[in-house]
Amino acid sequence: MTIDVHAHIVDRRYLDELSATLGLEMQRTDDGKTLFRHGGSTVAWSRADMFDVNARLADMDAKRIDLRMLSLSTPNVYLWDRVQQIAMARHVNDALARVCRDHPDRFVGLASLPLKDVEASLRELERATQELGMKGVLIGSNIDGVQLDHACFDPLWARIDALRLPVFEHPMFPKNDDGLEGFELPLRLGLIFDTTLVATRLIYSGVFERYPHFPYILAHTGGALLIALERLDNGYRLFPDCRKYISELPSEYAKRLNYDTTAFGKNALMLAINTVGASQILLGTDDPFIGADTSHVERLPISATDKAAILGGNAARLFQL
Repeated sequence: MTIDVHAHIVDRRYLDELSATLGLEMQRTDDGKTLFRHGGSTVAWSRADMFDVNARLADMDAKRIDLRMLSLSTPNVYLWDRVQQIAMARHVNDALARVCRDHPDRFVGLASLPLKDVEASLRELERATQELGMKGVLIGSNIDGVQLDHACFDPLWARIDALRLPVFEHPMFPKNDDGLEGFELPLRLGLIFDTTLVATRLIYSGVFERYPHFPYILAHTGGALLIALERLDNGYRLFPDCRKYISELPSEYAKRLNYDTTAFGKNALMLAINTVGASQILLGTDDPFIGADTSHVERLPISATDKAAILGGNAARLFQL
């Protein structure tokens, strides 16, 4: 079975309310995209076929993808205030659950949580997993600027760890975007930076040491984390602050994390496989925004056994499918 762990639901109400809340400007492109823009950069975008479930199923069939994990993309629900965030998380999770109920053999849902309110997030986590049938959660790389190693999130990590519930990290825009003006750099580089930052903070702060039992999957093949591991290890060797909360080198924690394949490039994927092993890599396409097929994995110079694990076996194991 081919399983794509990085794909997104596109919801009209979510986009409409996001646009109204942030005062986004809409720009149409010649190739049919609607860009939702703020401050000269694209915050979100859509295309008509993204809302058509049948079209997306046909696309999956054409690409020989059996199952997709659907989640809400950036900026998720985190930019609303606490009360509105709770309501939008419920709406998105309900909409996602309907799609999964209608096509239970093709889609699995990853819940969004109203993380400005941790108690509400714990309640929504319970509802999403027990009532809606979600198989995991998506947690962004920062919560409107609050980092995920903040002590306020400890009850959430503890509950997720007790459930051994898979967490898919999806990058958010960095709160400080100085230097990212123009060229869609918040999307192109900002997201990669934020994935690298959240992984580093969660490692150094000891979150993965205190809560070692839940699978954590990093989008975009971990951003630049794997390239930076020797530098992070050197920090552990040199500075007390870098080993204050952990008992092993950062690279040891990184080897136990999981990474999707949405770096796409052969060199980046081979670096990941050589660094953490094929057992930690899962197929991702970033559908429908990128819409990749499986060829970026199939063309890698690795064994058929490793390809099968990356294309579906690892995800089936982590999500207990």
